[in-house]
Amino acid sequence: MGKWKECVLSDLGEIVGGSTPSTKNESYYGGDIAWITPKDLSDNKSRFIKRGERNITIEGMNSCSTRLLPKHSILFTSRAPIGYVAINENEVCTNQGFKSIIPNRHCHYLFLYYLLVYNREKIESMGSGTTFNEVSGSVMKNIPVKVPVDFTEQQRIAKTLGSLDDKIEVNNAINHHLASEIDSSPDNKSDKSMSRAI
Repeated sequence: MGKWKECVLSDLGEIVGGSTPSTKNESYYGGDIAWITPKDLSDNKSRFIKRGERNITIEGMNSCSTRLLPKHSILFTSRAPIGYVAINENEVCTNQGFKSIIPNRHCHYLFLYYLLVYNREKIESMGSGTTFNEVSGSVMKNIPVKVPVDFTEQQRIAKTLGSLDDKIEVNNAINHHLASEIDSSPDNKSDKSMSRAI
């Protein structure tokens, strides 16, 4: 096992918030830019996400303080609720319910994902607010963590943990496919029709 160091999250990458374009302006929505909300992560069963329920336009993105996050940023919900984590597979924007991290060249993105998953309860405990708990950008930046000094050690840990999740996600996909096949089978449809008739 290699040497580990103590640092804070801002040492591992840039902490980025999000924003919501005005919903009163229809031209801000329906574009080609993926826009992610905490609800999108609550429905997401994978470590990775490509898009949410809604897209925004370039005008929508430029109208507020949301930013285009590069591929393999780590999306972390900072309120309502705190602690959903995902990796974007492509460029995305988020709403204000996120404090995402764009990992720097010293931090492996998949290792950072697992680091945030491991520390989410600690991060959640640091939230504050009157209406609901929220983790601010300044709090997120200063959360203490321990990481391997060697980048290849980060990669090794990420690969080990990732291989387990790969199997889980494949099994989930198979189960989802089987459930869809069963629901759409003629026998199952006739059984449901009979149960309704009874």
